[in-house]
Amino acid sequence: MIKKQLRVVEKRIALPYRAFLLACAGVLIGYSIVSFIASRDEQRMIPFQGYRDTKQKIIPDNPASVSAILKTPILMYHYVEYVKDKNDTIRQSLNILPPVLEKQIQTFQNDGYTFLTMDELGRLFQEKDVLPEKRIVFTFDDGYKDFYTDVFPILQKYHVKATVYVISGSLGTLNYMTEKDVKEVAASGLVEIGAHTVHHMNLKGKSRKELEKEIMGSKTALETLIGMPVVSFCYPYGAYDEEAKAVVHDSGYTSATITPVSKSRYYDEWSIDRIRPGNFFGKPLLRYIEEQVHKRST
Repeated sequence: MIKKQLRVVEKRIALPYRAFLLACAGVLIGYSIVSFIASRDEQRMIPFQGYRDTKQKIIPDNPASVSAILKTPILMYHYVEYVKDKNDTIRQSLNILPPVLEKQIQTFQNDGYTFLTMDELGRLFQEKDVLPEKRIVFTFDDGYKDFYTDVFPILQKYHVKATVYVISGSLGTLNYMTEKDVKEVAASGLVEIGAHTVHHMNLKGKSRKELEKEIMGSKTALETLIGMPVVSFCYPYGAYDEEAKAVVHDSGYTSATITPVSKSRYYDEWSIDRIRPGNFFGKPLLRYIEEQVHKRST
């Protein structure tokens, strides 16, 4: 009788105990599942840590710099001249007239903008300078002769700065500036000389050796010519990949620009988007630039 009663008591005690153990096991399993999901989501939400080159060296990214890039209009120009060959449709499509450039400069000056070079903007990436709230950069690609004959006098007239990306291997050839021209504009204090490779090569998919020849080679040639550091780079055709970015970084550049893109993307100092200003000036130009900057910021 007593044994029977003890067995009943044991059963009564065992049932709640088993329930307690099952409940604890359920809690532990639930916690493990939640921890796994949280860990997975946390990994997804880790902010971008920078590009890795082939040597696995991290190229750091500065969120404040990215924000500054997006809020800084960087204008892209090619030809600034009166195109004589009416059959040269490519040149006509990339050209604006000198009086239009002059009106665009006047527009930004009258609206309180400060003109910077890409070198000066690059200092923001390194957190070395505090830049004006209203700032703009004029960039000119390729180093055409009209930069010296048409653009440079306008920059001098209004005392504004600009960056010209020079194809080092094209200097002295037809339609391009000479070495003497480049040295003169660089010595003015208004024009920064940037690199645009040696032969205007599409850099996407190229080997490390080819990239170094074009990216480092142009930097070395231009620095030897002007006796100043060359720290700004522009990808020909706006074409690049992660390997090209890594070589640009390893070569000692502080920024690299691309051609305008039509859809939202991630921007950093190694792939800075630019804006084609077209033939706008005055209030239409200011509205257009504001719209373009807003698109890049959202």
